Amino acid sequence: MKSTRPSELELQVLAVLWDRGPSSVRGVQEALPDGKDRAYTTVLSVLQVMEKKGLIGHSPQGQAHVYHTLVKRGQVLRPMMRELVRNVFGGSPARALQSLLDGSKLDADELAQIRQVIQDAERKVAPGPEEEAS
Repeated sequence: MKSTRPSELELQVLAVLWDRGPSSVRGVQEALPDGKDRAYTTVLSVLQVMEKKGLIGHSPQGQAHVYHTLVKRGQVLRPMMRELVRNVFGGSPARALQSLLDGSKLDADELAQIRQVIQDAERKVAPGPEEEAS
């Protein structure tokens, strides 16, 4: 992937393709999460620019093109998240998470998923019982 950061709309397109898998222009257009009414030609233009950037590719399928990602979610989002945490939250993931939680309506499932992410992170940081004994 080239170092060009995806625009907000390009990130939405990537999210659609990561979540739904390969999709036509119409499929992407209908699934964009911001709900804005965009012309088919607008979405097609964005997809073509993204292809030039090396973010996505396409395969012909009948008369249509089906677009797919060439980059993984983490390849795009990790550097952006690190930069956001560094520049906005003074390098503190805890402050970033607190800000995210303060602005979100969470249900029990979301909270359980967040707890699981934290537990997984704790396992990576904390020494296991066998390491403490040595």
